Amino acid sequence: MLIRLQQISKTYRVGEIDIPALRAIDLEIARGEFLAIMGASGSGKSTLLNLLGCLDRPTGGTYELDGQEISRLSGDALAHIRNRKIGFVFQNFNLLTRTTALENVELPLYYGPWLSTSAKQKKATELLVRLGLGDRLHHHPSQLSGGQQQRVAIARALVNEPPLILADEPTGNLDSRSGDEIMALFHELNAAGITLIMVTHEPDIAGHAHRIIHMKDGAVL
Repeated sequence: MLIRLQQISKTYRVGEIDIPALRAIDLEIARGEFLAIMGASGSGKSTLLNLLGCLDRPTGGTYELDGQEISRLSGDALAHIRNRKIGFVFQNFNLLTRTTALENVELPLYYGPWLSTSAKQKKATELLVRLGLGDRLHHHPSQLSGGQQQRVAIARALVNEPPLILADEPTGNLDSRSGDEIMALFHELNAAGITLIMVTHEPDIAGHAHRIIHMKDGAVL
């Protein structure tokens, strides 16, 4: 089992009011699974994804990732786990606009084990070529289509070879053809053994997953 959540809750305090975002969630996700999370706006799906990605901490409950209980780890320890075990793909791509595709993909390598500059370039180049962007290495994001930008973002998520990819509305800003290409790529990654967890509001995109969970009012239905 790659992920095990037990009675996970998250409450935000706004002034004098407590607002529950997640309520006593129990969830297990197997290694190599492709999971989609669906729910209306405010259902808690993005909060859950942030907790899974160690970007936020639960108010209560336990979160085990790869056999390690991580919900009470220090900020530095969480940052290390994010860099080594988790890749992120976002709706808005989150690429650095003034750097090339190659430089964007190289960036996470500066926070991991030491590699020479040439080794970083080689690893990033190989990934971009694998994702069909061998002729776009030195293009900036503004020179790329939405689908190409998302492929750069996926290459960046993969460059440290994490076992887990978290995707938040990964096709939300793409046309249907580009969205289909990204989902085909996700299937390839999943077939290679990577665990994928994807938040989406699109039923046809969720249909690509092995399993769909629906959320409402901070709970898994």
